Amino acid sequence: MSPPRRRGPRRIPVFLILPAGLGLAFLVLPLVALLLRTPWRELPQHLAEPAILAALRLSLLTASLATVCCILLGVPLAWLLARVEFPGRRLARALITVPLVLPPVVGGVALLLLFGRRGLIGSWLDETFGFTLPFTTAGVVVAEAFVAMPFLVIAVEGALRGADTRYEEAAATLGAGRWTTFRRVTLPLVAPGIAAGAVLCWARALGEFGATITFAGNFPGRTQTMPLAVYLALETDLEAAIVLSLILLVVSVTILASLRDRWISSP
Repeated sequence: MSPPRRRGPRRIPVFLILPAGLGLAFLVLPLVALLLRTPWRELPQHLAEPAILAALRLSLLTASLATVCCILLGVPLAWLLARVEFPGRRLARALITVPLVLPPVVGGVALLLLFGRRGLIGSWLDETFGFTLPFTTAGVVVAEAFVAMPFLVIAVEGALRGADTRYEEAAATLGAGRWTTFRRVTLPLVAPGIAAGAVLCWARALGEFGATITFAGNFPGRTQTMPLAVYLALETDLEAAIVLSLILLVVSVTILASLRDRWISSP
Protein backbone atom coordinates (compact mmCIF):
# COMPACT_ATOMS: atom_id res chain seq x y z
CA MET A 1 0.00 0.00 0.00
CA SER A 2 1.53 3.28 -1.09
CA PRO A 3 1.87 6.03 1.54
CA PRO A 4 -0.64 8.89 1.28
CA ARG A 5 0.51 11.83 -0.71
CA ARG A 6 1.39 14.95 1.15
CA ARG A 7 -0.71 17.87 0.19
CA GLY A 8 1.13 21.09 -0.49
CA PRO A 9 -0.09 24.50 0.58
CA ARG A 10 -3.44 25.37 -0.88
CA ARG A 11 -3.47 28.04 -3.52
CA ILE A 12 -5.61 31.05 -2.78
CA PRO A 13 -8.21 31.58 -5.51
CA VAL A 14 -7.30 34.79 -7.26
CA PHE A 15 -10.93 35.85 -7.64
CA LEU A 16 -11.33 35.87 -3.83
CA ILE A 17 -8.27 37.96 -2.99
CA LEU A 18 -9.67 41.30 -4.14
CA PRO A 19 -13.07 41.13 -2.37
CA ALA A 20 -11.41 39.68 0.74
CA GLY A 21 -8.92 42.54 0.81
CA LEU A 22 -11.68 45.09 0.28
CA GLY A 23 -13.70 43.54 3.10
CA LEU A 24 -10.74 43.66 5.46
CA ALA A 25 -9.99 47.26 4.52
CA PHE A 26 -13.64 48.22 4.98
CA LEU A 27 -13.57 46.92 8.56
CA VAL A 28 -10.09 48.07 9.57
CA LEU A 29 -9.60 51.46 7.90
CA PRO A 30 -12.29 53.28 9.95
CA LEU A 31 -10.53 52.16 13.13
CA VAL A 32 -7.18 53.28 11.69
CA ALA A 33 -8.71 56.67 10.90
CA LEU A 34 -9.90 56.95 14.50
CA LEU A 35 -6.44 56.16 15.83
CA LEU A 36 -4.75 58.60 13.45
CA ARG A 37 -7.10 61.43 14.37
CA THR A 38 -6.78 60.85 18.12
CA PRO A 39 -5.16 63.88 19.83
CA TRP A 40 -2.55 61.81 21.67
CA ARG A 41 -0.74 64.80 23.18
CA GLU A 42 -3.93 66.28 24.59
CA LEU A 43 -5.36 62.89 25.54
CA PRO A 44 -4.69 63.17 29.32
CA GLN A 45 -6.21 66.63 29.34
CA HIS A 46 -9.35 65.45 27.57
CA LEU A 47 -9.66 62.41 29.84
CA ALA A 48 -9.60 64.72 32.86
CA GLU A 49 -12.51 66.86 31.65
CA PRO A 50 -15.48 66.70 34.03
CA ALA A 51 -18.00 65.87 31.29
CA ILE A 52 -15.95 62.91 30.04
CA LEU A 53 -15.28 61.63 33.55
CA ALA A 54 -18.98 61.90 34.42
CA ALA A 55 -20.00 59.98 31.30
CA LEU A 56 -17.32 57.35 31.95
CA ARG A 57 -18.35 56.86 35.59
CA LEU A 58 -22.03 56.63 34.70
CA SER A 59 -21.33 54.16 31.89
CA LEU A 60 -19.25 51.89 34.10
CA LEU A 61 -21.86 52.03 36.87
CA THR A 62 -24.91 51.38 34.71
CA ALA A 63 -23.23 48.69 32.61
CA SER A 64 -22.12 46.86 35.76
CA LEU A 65 -25.58 47.09 37.36
CA ALA A 66 -27.20 45.95 34.12
CA THR A 67 -24.84 42.96 34.00
CA VAL A 68 -25.71 42.00 37.58
CA CYS A 69 -29.42 42.15 36.70
CA CYS A 70 -28.81 40.05 33.61
CA ILE A 71 -26.94 37.41 35.63
CA LEU A 72 -29.65 37.21 38.29
CA LEU A 73 -32.41 36.84 35.71
CA GLY A 74 -30.58 35.35 32.73
CA VAL A 75 -28.85 32.38 34.36
CA PRO A 76 -32.11 30.84 35.66
CA LEU A 77 -33.72 31.56 32.30
CA ALA A 78 -30.88 29.85 30.45
CA TRP A 79 -31.15 26.85 32.81
CA LEU A 80 -34.88 26.64 32.13
CA LEU A 81 -34.33 26.65 28.36
CA ALA A 82 -31.54 24.08 28.53
CA ARG A 83 -32.86 21.65 31.13
CA VAL A 84 -36.66 21.79 31.10
CA GLU A 85 -39.02 20.63 28.37
CA PHE A 86 -42.14 22.79 28.28
CA PRO A 87 -44.67 23.85 25.65
CA GLY A 88 -43.51 26.88 23.71
CA ARG A 89 -39.83 26.50 24.54
CA ARG A 90 -38.79 27.19 20.94
CA LEU A 91 -40.98 30.28 20.86
CA ALA A 92 -39.52 31.47 24.17
CA ARG A 93 -35.99 31.00 22.84
CA ALA A 94 -36.89 32.96 19.71
CA LEU A 95 -38.42 35.81 21.72
CA ILE A 96 -35.35 36.01 23.93
CA THR A 97 -33.15 36.61 20.90
CA VAL A 98 -35.40 39.34 19.46
CA PRO A 99 -33.42 42.20 21.11
CA LEU A 100 -30.36 41.02 19.16
CA VAL A 101 -31.97 41.99 15.85
CA LEU A 102 -34.51 44.56 17.03
CA PRO A 103 -33.49 48.16 16.25
CA PRO A 104 -32.48 49.63 19.64
CA VAL A 105 -34.73 52.66 19.15
CA VAL A 106 -37.70 50.30 18.78
CA GLY A 107 -36.62 48.63 22.00
CA GLY A 108 -36.63 52.02 23.70
CA VAL A 109 -40.14 52.74 22.44
CA ALA A 110 -41.31 49.33 23.69
CA LEU A 111 -39.83 50.05 27.12
CA LEU A 112 -41.63 53.41 27.20
CA LEU A 113 -44.93 51.70 26.40
CA LEU A 114 -44.31 49.28 29.26
CA PHE A 115 -42.64 51.42 31.95
CA GLY A 116 -43.69 54.94 30.96
CA ARG A 117 -46.10 56.89 33.11
CA ARG A 118 -48.93 55.76 30.83
CA GLY A 119 -47.41 52.34 30.21
CA LEU A 120 -48.79 48.95 31.13
CA ILE A 121 -46.70 48.69 34.29
CA GLY A 122 -45.37 52.25 34.57
CA SER A 123 -48.80 53.76 35.24
CA TRP A 124 -49.28 51.39 38.17
CA LEU A 125 -45.82 52.15 39.54
CA ASP A 126 -46.48 55.89 39.27
CA GLU A 127 -49.91 55.77 40.91
CA THR A 128 -48.97 53.30 43.65
CA PHE A 129 -45.41 54.24 44.55
CA GLY A 130 -44.85 57.54 42.75
CA PHE A 131 -41.92 55.87 40.98
CA THR A 132 -41.02 56.38 37.33
CA LEU A 133 -38.26 54.71 35.33
CA PRO A 134 -37.98 56.77 32.11
CA PHE A 135 -35.35 59.51 32.04
CA THR A 136 -33.62 58.28 35.20
CA THR A 137 -30.37 56.44 35.89
CA ALA A 138 -32.40 53.35 36.73
CA GLY A 139 -33.98 53.69 33.30
CA VAL A 140 -30.51 53.51 31.74
CA VAL A 141 -29.87 50.25 33.58
CA VAL A 142 -33.18 48.82 32.37
CA ALA A 143 -32.51 49.83 28.76
CA GLU A 144 -29.00 48.36 28.82
CA ALA A 145 -30.19 45.13 30.46
CA PHE A 146 -32.93 44.73 27.84
CA VAL A 147 -30.52 44.79 24.90
CA ALA A 148 -27.67 42.91 26.63
CA MET A 149 -29.39 39.99 28.36
CA PRO A 150 -29.69 37.81 25.22
CA PHE A 151 -25.88 37.62 25.02
CA LEU A 152 -25.73 36.15 28.52
CA VAL A 153 -28.65 33.77 28.03
CA ILE A 154 -27.26 32.36 24.77
CA ALA A 155 -23.78 31.87 26.25
CA VAL A 156 -25.02 30.19 29.43
CA GLU A 157 -27.55 28.00 27.62
CA GLY A 158 -24.81 26.80 25.29
CA ALA A 159 -22.58 26.02 28.26
CA LEU A 160 -25.40 24.11 29.97
CA ARG A 161 -26.12 22.05 26.87
CA GLY A 162 -22.44 21.19 26.57
CA ALA A 163 -22.01 20.25 30.23
CA ASP A 164 -21.96 16.61 31.28
CA THR A 165 -25.22 15.93 33.09
CA ARG A 166 -23.83 12.79 34.75
CA TYR A 167 -22.33 14.95 37.51
CA GLU A 168 -25.75 16.37 38.30
CA GLU A 169 -27.30 12.90 38.23
CA ALA A 170 -24.59 11.60 40.56
CA ALA A 171 -25.23 14.44 42.99
CA ALA A 172 -28.95 13.66 42.93
CA THR A 173 -28.36 9.96 43.65
CA LEU A 174 -26.20 10.95 46.62
CA GLY A 175 -29.13 12.84 48.12
CA ALA A 176 -28.39 16.39 47.04
CA GLY A 177 -31.45 18.54 46.53
CA ARG A 178 -32.13 20.54 43.39
CA TRP A 179 -30.87 23.80 44.86
CA THR A 180 -27.72 22.15 46.24
CA THR A 181 -27.06 20.43 42.91
CA PHE A 182 -27.56 23.65 41.04
CA ARG A 183 -25.32 25.63 43.39
CA ARG A 184 -22.59 23.06 44.01
CA VAL A 185 -22.48 21.19 40.68
CA THR A 186 -24.22 23.02 37.83
CA LEU A 187 -22.88 26.52 38.44
CA PRO A 188 -19.23 25.41 38.72
CA LEU A 189 -19.61 23.37 35.53
CA VAL A 190 -20.86 26.33 33.51
CA ALA A 191 -18.86 29.05 35.28
CA PRO A 192 -16.69 29.75 32.19
CA GLY A 193 -19.82 30.19 30.09
CA ILE A 194 -21.34 32.52 32.68
CA ALA A 195 -18.14 34.54 32.81
CA ALA A 196 -17.92 34.83 29.02
CA GLY A 197 -21.60 35.75 28.74
CA ALA A 198 -21.27 38.33 31.51
CA VAL A 199 -18.31 39.99 29.81
CA LEU A 200 -20.14 40.15 26.48
CA CYS A 201 -23.24 41.42 28.26
CA TRP A 202 -21.23 44.15 30.01
CA ALA A 203 -19.58 45.24 26.78
CA ARG A 204 -22.93 45.40 24.98
CA ALA A 205 -24.45 47.41 27.83
CA LEU A 206 -21.50 49.79 27.80
CA GLY A 207 -22.00 50.54 24.12
CA GLU A 208 -25.80 50.81 24.13
CA PHE A 209 -27.17 53.98 22.51
CA GLY A 210 -30.56 53.74 20.82
CA ALA A 211 -32.70 52.26 23.60
CA THR A 212 -30.97 54.43 26.18
CA ILE A 213 -31.55 57.77 24.46
CA THR A 214 -35.16 56.82 23.66
CA PHE A 215 -36.10 55.48 27.10
CA ALA A 216 -33.80 57.43 29.43
CA GLY A 217 -32.90 60.57 27.50
CA ASN A 218 -29.56 62.35 27.37
CA PHE A 219 -29.12 64.27 30.62
CA PRO A 220 -25.49 64.93 31.68
CA GLY A 221 -24.61 63.29 34.97
CA ARG A 222 -27.87 61.34 35.12
CA THR A 223 -28.47 59.42 31.89
CA GLN A 224 -25.67 60.55 29.55
CA THR A 225 -23.48 57.50 29.02
CA MET A 226 -20.38 57.46 26.83
CA PRO A 227 -22.15 56.62 23.53
CA LEU A 228 -24.58 59.47 24.16
CA ALA A 229 -21.71 61.78 25.07
CA VAL A 230 -20.03 60.88 21.77
CA TYR A 231 -23.20 61.79 19.89
CA LEU A 232 -23.46 65.14 21.67
CA ALA A 233 -19.75 65.93 21.39
CA LEU A 234 -19.79 65.45 17.62
CA GLU A 235 -21.78 68.68 17.36
CA THR A 236 -19.57 70.78 19.64
CA ASP A 237 -16.17 69.17 20.32
CA LEU A 238 -14.82 66.69 17.79
CA GLU A 239 -11.70 65.89 19.83
CA ALA A 240 -13.81 64.94 22.86
CA ALA A 241 -15.91 62.69 20.65
CA ILE A 242 -12.74 61.02 19.34
CA VAL A 243 -11.42 60.47 22.86
CA LEU A 244 -14.68 58.90 24.01
CA SER A 245 -14.77 56.74 20.89
CA LEU A 246 -11.20 55.63 21.58
CA ILE A 247 -12.17 54.52 25.08
CA LEU A 248 -15.02 52.41 23.72
CA LEU A 249 -12.72 50.98 21.04
CA VAL A 250 -10.13 49.97 23.63
CA VAL A 251 -12.80 48.30 25.75
CA SER A 252 -14.15 46.39 22.73
CA VAL A 253 -10.71 45.17 21.68
CA THR A 254 -9.90 44.14 25.25
CA ILE A 255 -13.14 42.15 25.47
CA LEU A 256 -12.46 40.34 22.20
CA ALA A 257 -8.87 39.61 23.20
CA SER A 258 -9.94 38.15 26.54
CA LEU A 259 -12.53 35.89 24.85
CA ARG A 260 -10.55 34.95 21.74
CA ASP A 261 -10.07 31.33 22.79
CA ARG A 262 -13.79 30.83 23.34
CA TRP A 263 -15.36 32.87 20.57
CA ILE A 264 -13.08 33.76 17.67
CA SER A 265 -10.19 31.33 17.60
CA SER A 266 -10.19 28.56 15.04
CA PRO A 267 -9.49 24.92 15.97
